[in-house]
Amino acid sequence: MSDRDTAFAEYFAARSEAMRGTAYLLCGDWHRAEDLVQATFAKLYVAWRRINRHEALDAYTRQTLVRTFVSELRRGWFRKERVSEATADVAAVGRGSVEDRVVLLAALAKVPPRQRAVLVLRYWEDLSVEETARALSCSEGTVKSQAARGLQTLRGLITPQQGEKVR
Repeated sequence: MSDRDTAFAEYFAARSEAMRGTAYLLCGDWHRAEDLVQATFAKLYVAWRRINRHEALDAYTRQTLVRTFVSELRRGWFRKERVSEATADVAAVGRGSVEDRVVLLAALAKVPPRQRAVLVLRYWEDLSVEETARALSCSEGTVKSQAARGLQTLRGLITPQQGEKVR
């Protein structure tokens, strides 16, 4: 194995689970999240030689993941595949009860994709407005408005009884 392949394999081993979590939050399906991560890392491997700034590698990978997700939506992937209502196995991440996560993830899945991408990058990945704008190739104002609309949509999807539990 070459040094290039070794470096890529190490990066994949270190970051693929985190990217899978982000992908799940974007699409709401663990199997599709795996596909998104696989496509993202395949694209990353092709570009691996050209990447000079390895300190910015996470941002580049995240941006590739989001663009792959948005690109699939434009192609109509969701019309060919149907996600069942049954919940898949969920990895134990974060704090809060399982019920809180189920309620929040179900509501997040109903938020429009662009708003969902902003919410995931801003509040799950903890990116700044500027970093989110770069990842989505949009203006900072768009990130702010999409985040506000996304949070408003999310709040509207969670009933008052559920909201008390999620807080």
